[in-house]
Amino acid sequence: MNSYKNVQIIRWTVIITSFIIVTLILWNTYVFFQKFKTEERAKMEILAGAYERFSSFDLNADFSLEDKIIGKNNNIPMIITNEKDSITLWANLDSTKIKKTAYLEKQLALMKDQNPPVTVSHTRGNTKQLIYYRDSDLLTKLKYYPIALILILFLFASVIYLFFKSNKIADQNKLWTGMARETAHQIGTPLSSLLGWIEILRLENTDESTVQEIENDVNRLNTIAERFSKIGSIPVLKKSNIVKATSNAFNYLKSRSSKQVIFNFKTTNSEIFAEINLQLFSWVIENLIKNAIDSMEGKGKINLSITEDSKNVKIKIADTGKGIPKHLQQKIFSPGFTTKKRGWGLGLSLAKRIIEDYHNGKIAVLKSELKKGTTFLIVLKK
Repeated sequence: MNSYKNVQIIRWTVIITSFIIVTLILWNTYVFFQKFKTEERAKMEILAGAYERFSSFDLNADFSLEDKIIGKNNNIPMIITNEKDSITLWANLDSTKIKKTAYLEKQLALMKDQNPPVTVSHTRGNTKQLIYYRDSDLLTKLKYYPIALILILFLFASVIYLFFKSNKIADQNKLWTGMARETAHQIGTPLSSLLGWIEILRLENTDESTVQEIENDVNRLNTIAERFSKIGSIPVLKKSNIVKATSNAFNYLKSRSSKQVIFNFKTTNSEIFAEINLQLFSWVIENLIKNAIDSMEGKGKINLSITEDSKNVKIKIADTGKGIPKHLQQKIFSPGFTTKKRGWGLGLSLAKRIIEDYHNGKIAVLKSELKKGTTFLIVLKK
């Protein structure tokens, strides 16, 4: 418990520290942006002063400083207009688009939105000009830097979240695997005793049909125990007769279900072979049939059909139950999702994992209508 609290404290410390660091970076970026913006404004005001000096027409004056000031402006895009707002001069714009009037007008509108103009007053003729300008490329990049930083941090946080989540899921899987294997181990001891009692019943000339049914159930328990013991390990696939494996699972549940449930089994061929793990595949069939029986509340019809083509085996399991709403048909395979009042919501998710991950096949809801029934489809490669 203490280790869990320590992990929580470390996690929140990292989160709060990261938040503080990001806040400081964003604040400093804002301060730098405002400082550079002020400096660019000052440069444009100095530039305006240089233009005013040039307009004095004093031929004896030294304009070398003003010329240097004007020549140094090579990074701030600007447009100069007269009092009637007609463009008279521009600098640091895209030279390939200058000839297009619409381009200059668009740039002028952008500059008017970004910054107030700087006035150039000409003493001779008592006229004035307006210098419009927009942020330099450096300032523009600095403006978008916080956004890029936030996106990077968001991606980094997402990676950390997914990492912790995957670790948590891995720990949960280890727990479930351990519990499953321990359950299989615990079941093994009474199973051995039951097999011994079956032999004693035979020696005492107990009715063979009764003994056979008991033996079938004990073998069934043994199969379940083996399934549990294999959870968490990669199953071994062997070439098996799909029809026989499906039929055995089908008939087992048929013999132990209500007589109000009608079972129909059809196949195009008595032998269709594929690479499967017999125990896990049988479990999937049994799970789907049990779900069908639950959906029909113990009364209805279950149709199971097996067909094949040159590449695949197709198994359809149809019931006449209550059906699955369309908006839930994609969710039913998610771990923990269930529509039953009692249930873990693991059956269909495990079935999907067995068919798709272990057998490289597909399982899906082929069709479903409310109050009419549902059809599941399993596709396996031959």
